[in-house]
Amino acid sequence: MHEEGTLHSLTGGLKAKVRVQHPKILEAKFREGWKWFFRYYADCVQADGSVKTVRKKQAVGFSRGDDKITKKEAEVERDKFLAKLNAPTVEGTVEKAAEAGVALIREVARMFEEGYLSRERQPARATRDKYRHLLNNYIVPKWGAFRLNQLRPQAVEDWLHSSFDSWWTMYSVRATLSQLYYYAEGHGLWEEGRRSPASKAKLGRKRYSNERRILSFQETARVLARMNPEERLVIELCIATGVRISEALGLQWKHVNLDAATIRIEQRVWHQEVGPPKTEASRRVLGLGDLAGRLREEATRRGVTPEDWVFSQKHASWRPMWDSTVREALHEAARAEGCDFRGLGAHTFRRANITWRQEVGGSAIEASKIAGHCSLEMTSHYTFVAPERQSELTRRIQQKLAAAARLEEQPASEVPPSVPPAPEAPPILADTNPVTQVIQ
Repeated sequence: MHEEGTLHSLTGGLKAKVRVQHPKILEAKFREGWKWFFRYYADCVQADGSVKTVRKKQAVGFSRGDDKITKKEAEVERDKFLAKLNAPTVEGTVEKAAEAGVALIREVARMFEEGYLSRERQPARATRDKYRHLLNNYIVPKWGAFRLNQLRPQAVEDWLHSSFDSWWTMYSVRATLSQLYYYAEGHGLWEEGRRSPASKAKLGRKRYSNERRILSFQETARVLARMNPEERLVIELCIATGVRISEALGLQWKHVNLDAATIRIEQRVWHQEVGPPKTEASRRVLGLGDLAGRLREEATRRGVTPEDWVFSQKHASWRPMWDSTVREALHEAARAEGCDFRGLGAHTFRRANITWRQEVGGSAIEASKIAGHCSLEMTSHYTFVAPERQSELTRRIQQKLAAAARLEEQPASEVPPSVPPAPEAPPILADTNPVTQVIQ
């Protein structure tokens, strides 16, 4: 009774008819030849959730020819087919509902909240809050009374473009709506492997509400010089390692190895709540470089313990620093240097790290692994090609082209003869004497 009540709630009261069928076996000529068949009634769920009874024909075997079966055997095959049809159960009705997708979206959203979103250690708090906000404020009020199979991609697309100005908000709403269908599929309420209507809605060209840029090396140095030591050290860590601000503020001294000049990313802090990193790829060990000396001085000055926060609040050292504290200090310093812009934050220097790391010779794969990205595509979104870098690469091409042109313009007699390569020197045998090796 509990399962039946849940099913009625999910489907808005949908219920299949109960009947017992025992049709006669008949013979007729089909395209493939003469066959035994019978007629039966089937309840087909319509798009609006109503149930329509349709009479169908079912062949059970050839009645003539080499592959023929007897009428008695045909009756046995008929009874096998009708066994499930004549015993309607809650599970059978659920299967029909899953095939047609007649579950109400508001009920799937309720299941999603009470199930997946209630598991505190599975989705991070930021993810849970985002899903709940989008579901309760946008998706359920608009589509809650609809069934899964009633949504049309064009309707979802028109709603997204008419309701939201931000491309990223449209992206998040569409992704959350698609997540409901994925969740319904996992619980047998949506046909397995079938795409959701929301995923087919087109968002158009990606748009950014904030300016997408990073500060130059000179601007960054001037801004850092104006910041207080505490907030500046956070930004310098973002520049050196590419950590997210939540990962930086989640560091405790037990995660810092000053001898190896590394840090371990094992947790993050969001709104003063400590939780796991954003993804499994975010669990990583990062090199500090010259910043290790600064952290060693800080640890010595404060006399820290392993459980202390690396970046703590001034008047509550037992709590991690707020990200808003860093952001406000950063904007104040940038305004003083005339390089502030909307969207400037600690995340700007994570983008700078990924960009600069590739400029100084690191590969895209290295930058992606260090950043904790799950794909190179995500790393490409973080990589900026500044006009100065473009000009540098352009000049290199122009210089090579100019050199080739000058070489072509010289008469053949003025072209310097090619110098034959010097003979290879004999290999130097390694000295196996350990004393000599130590002296060297």
